[in-house]
Amino acid sequence: MNETLLAIPSLPQQQWQDMELGMFFHFGMNTFCDQEWGKGDDSPELFNPAAFNALEWVRTAKKAGFAYVILTAKHHDGFCLWPTKTTDYSVKSSPWKNGQGDVVREVADACAQEGLRFGLYLSPWDNHEPCYPDKEAYDNFYAEQLTELLTQYGPLVEVWFDGAGSHGREYDWRRIIGLVRQYQPDAMVFNMGIPTIRWVGNEDGVAPYPCWNTAESAKLSMYTNDMATWLPETPRWVPAECDVPIRANRWFWHPDDEHTLRSLDNLIDIYYRSVGHGCNLLLNLSPDNRGRLAEVDVNRLYEFMDEIKRRFSNPIARTEGEGDTVLLSLDEESDVNHVILMEVIAHGERVREYVLEAEQEGQWVELVKGSAIGHKKIDKFETIRTKQLRLRVTSSVDEALIRSFEAYNS
Repeated sequence: MNETLLAIPSLPQQQWQDMELGMFFHFGMNTFCDQEWGKGDDSPELFNPAAFNALEWVRTAKKAGFAYVILTAKHHDGFCLWPTKTTDYSVKSSPWKNGQGDVVREVADACAQEGLRFGLYLSPWDNHEPCYPDKEAYDNFYAEQLTELLTQYGPLVEVWFDGAGSHGREYDWRRIIGLVRQYQPDAMVFNMGIPTIRWVGNEDGVAPYPCWNTAESAKLSMYTNDMATWLPETPRWVPAECDVPIRANRWFWHPDDEHTLRSLDNLIDIYYRSVGHGCNLLLNLSPDNRGRLAEVDVNRLYEFMDEIKRRFSNPIARTEGEGDTVLLSLDEESDVNHVILMEVIAHGERVREYVLEAEQEGQWVELVKGSAIGHKKIDKFETIRTKQLRLRVTSSVDEALIRSFEAYNS
C-alpha cells in the first residue's frame, strides 16, 4: 500500500507523543469544599490557599521526569483561576492575594522557568454562569474566556475540553477550534470539536491493546454512552491520552484521604498499559487547600518514577532498522526480560503483526507476539539468556520502519 493512504501524524502530534508523560493539576473551588463537582454556588470567599506555590508543583513534575503540565483553569463549577473579564466568579473575588492573584499566570510562569510545556483545561459545562442555558449567549461567553487563555499565557501544548456534563449540548465547535488554530496553532486539542488527541475511554490511565493511533470516534465522557461527535475535518491520526488521578477516583484534594493513594504496583501497571501501549500518560496530582502538594503523594510519585527509570534507563543493547526482520545483537550473553519497540511514526503506523524471538543454541525461541507498535510498545516476558534477539514483522502496510529496538533486564 502506498504511504499516502496511511494516516500520518503532524509534527506537533509527533512532538507531543514523544513527551509521553504529562502532569494534571486539578485545583479550584472544589479543593476548599471537599467535593469533586461543585454546583457553582460556593462563595469565592472560600478560595484562599495560604501557602500557594506553583513553582513547587512544576518542579515536582520536572524532577519526576514529566514533560508537560495541564491546569484546570475552570472546572464544571465555573470558578475561574484567572482574573477573567467575563465573570466575577473568579480569583479576583477571593481573599487570596486580596483579589490580585492569578493561578494560571503563576503556573504558566513556573513552567516557562523550569522548561516544561504548559496546557489548560477549560470546562465547556458551567454550573455557575447564568447565561449557560442560552446557547448563543454562552457560546460568546465561552469564546471570550478561551480567547483570554489562548492569548495571555504564552505558548500552550494542549487545550483540554472535557465532555462531562455536556451530554446533548451543542457548542460552537468550529468557532472554538478556530480560536485555538488562530492563537495556538501547535496546541493539541483534546477529544472535542476537531481533536488532534483523544480520550482513551476511561479514567484508570490504561489503554486497550492494540490502541491504534487512528480512531473514527470516541466516547464523550465516562458519564454517558454517547460518542463524541467530531467535525469532518478531524485528522485520521488521533493518538490517545490516558488520564488518571494518583488517588483513586479523586481528582481534587480531599482531607483525610490518603488511603486512596495508588500503590506503587498499580502505578507501574498503569505505565505499562499507557506509555507501554503507545499512549501518553496524564497523571493527576491534587494540590491541597494550602496550595501545596501533599508529601505522601509526592513521595509515591518519586517512588514510581524512580522504579520506571531503574527498569528502563539503561538498555543492554539498542538498534534500529527496516523491513521484515531486524536483528539486535548483544555484546555478550545476557539475561533479557523486556523489549521496547518504536516505529518511525512520521511515516505512519505500518506494523500490523510481529513476533519477538531470542536465539538459544542456534535456535530461535518465540518470546511474544504483538500487533500495534506505533509510538512505543513495551513487551515483558520471562527472563531468557541470549546473545541475539530478532524482530520479525509478519504483517505490515508498506515497509516497516523501526525507530528503536531495545533490550532490558529489569
